[in-house]
Amino acid sequence: MSEKTTADLENLRGLIDGVDKQLLHLLRKRLDLVAQVGAVKHGAGLPIYAPQREASMLAKRRDEAKAMNIEPQLIEDILRRLMRESYLNEKDVGFKQVKLDLGHVVIVGGEGKLGGLFSQMLTLSGYQVKSLDKDDWANSQRIFEGAGLVIVTVPINITCELIAEQLTQLPANCILADLTSIKTAPVEAMLAAHSGPVLGLHPMFGPDVGSLAKQVVVVCHGRGESEYQWLVEQIKIWGARIVEAEPQKHDKAMQLVQAMRHFSSFVYGLNLYKENADIESLLQFSSPIYRLELAMVGRLFAQSPELYADIIFAQEESLVAISDYLDNYSQALAILKSGNREAFVQQFKDVAQWFGDFAPQFQRESRAMLQSVNDMKTD
Repeated sequence: MSEKTTADLENLRGLIDGVDKQLLHLLRKRLDLVAQVGAVKHGAGLPIYAPQREASMLAKRRDEAKAMNIEPQLIEDILRRLMRESYLNEKDVGFKQVKLDLGHVVIVGGEGKLGGLFSQMLTLSGYQVKSLDKDDWANSQRIFEGAGLVIVTVPINITCELIAEQLTQLPANCILADLTSIKTAPVEAMLAAHSGPVLGLHPMFGPDVGSLAKQVVVVCHGRGESEYQWLVEQIKIWGARIVEAEPQKHDKAMQLVQAMRHFSSFVYGLNLYKENADIESLLQFSSPIYRLELAMVGRLFAQSPELYADIIFAQEESLVAISDYLDNYSQALAILKSGNREAFVQQFKDVAQWFGDFAPQFQRESRAMLQSVNDMKTD
């Protein structure tokens, strides 16, 4: 490389470094403004996630980027990453307390990870939170006295038994809720044990989320909706999206969304283990989509085996969904063994037609995720 080329590169790199420093100052300014927005939202009791505002802002920035000959997806990727950081910062400001005269909250299983997350969110909202775990039952009467809300978050296999045996003497107006990933049996157990307001909740996320913004919480109504509506509003203020469902409909969906999917990931991991696969070598040869798939399987095995055993074994009906999956797998394998390429193509087309417009939508959504995976890939 000539001295002139070297000098030109160094000059241009210096200019780029200067622009990067300007970007840092702009980022700092944007984060400071977001903190002010968070303070205003906190005072007004507004949700930290405003989907219409976000969609409108992204659309405008994309149009502006296109007019400046900048790839619109680039600015959207940057802004989405900034917004994730903003949601984390807004949470630190705290949240408006919707119910000022509640009394204290008791979280049964509050020392667990999910219980700890809800304890944190309720505390950030100004509520007094007490935890009750397996060593605290001798003092349970004192802990429950004056409680306005009791949340149960214990392993699925003991949830109904605990409710029936330990939660029959709560204050009359106390709200009884649970965070279990199945809903029919726990809601029925709560309705039988407690004559006051009853609410079933299923947070569709793990306890390691940094913010509840854009997360889904399923609400299954039990009894006294008007008396616990404030809690639903409080969860919305945290940024979560509420999905209402009948307990039976929820559980049917979970057989596919959770039990079958988790069991499939378990078998995939089990097969890799029995094949003694070299994961480092697999990663070297993997495309972003396979790396993402492998990451999702690996994520399962980084968590509690008891938790996932509870989820998979919780509903006997899950055996039907899992068995159907096995039957479909076997039929597809038979097509492969027979060498019938045309049958495979036809079934592929049938499934693609069934997905309809969702297929290209998922392709667009996954493109950005795959780019992020590729950016994180290391040699």
